[in-house]
Amino acid sequence: MKKISYYFLILISAVAVASCAGAKSNAMATGGEVTGVRGTAMGEATPFGMVAVQKGSLRIGLQENDTLWGAGFPSREISVDGFWMDQTEVSNAKYRQFVMWVRDSIIRERLADPAFGGDETFKIEEDKEGNPITPRLNWNKAIPWRKATEDEQRAIESVYVIHPIDGTKMLDASQMNYRYEVYDYAAAAQRRFRLNAEERDLNTDHEVSTDDVMISKDTAYIDDEGKIVRQTISRPLSGPWDFLNTYIINIYPDTTCWVNDFQNAENERYLRLYFSNPAYDDYPVVGVSWEQAMAFCRWRTEFLAKGLGQNAAEIQPYRLPTEIEWEYAARGKEGNPFPWEDKAVKSDNGCYFANFKPDRGNYTQDGSLITSKCGIFSANSNGLYDMAGNVAEWTSTVYTEAGVQAMSDMNPELRYNAAKEDPYRLKKKSVRGGSWKDPESMIRSAWRSYEYQNQPRSYIGFRCVRSMVRDASGIKNKGKK
Repeated sequence: MKKISYYFLILISAVAVASCAGAKSNAMATGGEVTGVRGTAMGEATPFGMVAVQKGSLRIGLQENDTLWGAGFPSREISVDGFWMDQTEVSNAKYRQFVMWVRDSIIRERLADPAFGGDETFKIEEDKEGNPITPRLNWNKAIPWRKATEDEQRAIESVYVIHPIDGTKMLDASQMNYRYEVYDYAAAAQRRFRLNAEERDLNTDHEVSTDDVMISKDTAYIDDEGKIVRQTISRPLSGPWDFLNTYIINIYPDTTCWVNDFQNAENERYLRLYFSNPAYDDYPVVGVSWEQAMAFCRWRTEFLAKGLGQNAAEIQPYRLPTEIEWEYAARGKEGNPFPWEDKAVKSDNGCYFANFKPDRGNYTQDGSLITSKCGIFSANSNGLYDMAGNVAEWTSTVYTEAGVQAMSDMNPELRYNAAKEDPYRLKKKSVRGGSWKDPESMIRSAWRSYEYQNQPRSYIGFRCVRSMVRDASGIKNKGKK
């Protein structure tokens, strides 16, 4: 559970309204007709590499049992708000930018460290007026890659290691740790977490309880041995900061998944090349756990915010799609069982519509052995590529057999931030879309599967979504079998 007080939320909203109100607002008039206080109109530009999925409704799930697998799928009529969604799965090149950003942030920290020369210009600790501020890295100062002093070279080289067998110089994956904080506004808004005890229960027949309200929050730190220590602590509610959760995630992809996922197979080439070689730049990143995908979404939000400056407050954060958003987007505007209109998986002239395993062992029948480049197959009616096959995709939703039946029918979602101490079965996350290794039945839009949140796979990737600030042009979908 994660946690802000009601009045703190009101304060945030009030500040936002006040900042948007025009100079000629009637808010301070002494009398007259009520005409309202209006904010400044804001136009939301299409995010780079994303398409709009307009609000609408759909019959989620299968209307009849799967004839091949005999599996029952929860089915329900739902409605969702509009959102932006990545046209393609996140590629190796885009995820590599995340890794390089983490690498460069570590180097800058060390260049400012007295142990490596202590160049204070790599850190900003004062504002323009000379007042102290929370220290932050100076990204405007270039790292001296070519003309480094001895101390600077030590700082740069400190993030690399030499392979003990073949002598290859490579990035030290164990150091690629990303720290971020998430404020849980939803938990903080719940009445049971109000600081004022009288607000926790609006039923005036009940006696006001002054007992301590317990909250839990996630924290993390790196110990003296350089290991990430995760904790979920419980304590009495004390204030808004109780809803701020801290995470430290090692974000380097697990390239060994190509070997671990397929025993007795010669996949060493993918272990060595798939993430690092430019030949695979535009292929979907794999070997990324749900936790790492969540960290990428947070970094992408912060990276955009730094580019937008003051306008950053107007945007919604990047996140993983909910399980229902994913199916709604995949089935297109017509609610098709596959992302394409046909019920078949290939055209009349034998061309396949997706990268999957068409036959029992013929992976190459659709033109690819493993993954394929993002976006080489046709998009669905929402303008989204590879919503079936290529790689299966993480969603934000906890996996349960009940599925959508356990959720609201408006913007359905079921979320649980599992603590490290929780039983492993509570760490299942819904995975959608099927992959390059899956048969036809498992690439349908309604097919549900799961993986554990800390488990990377060579056949699971992800894409991001962003909630629309305003979606005025809704559509109504009708689900098909």
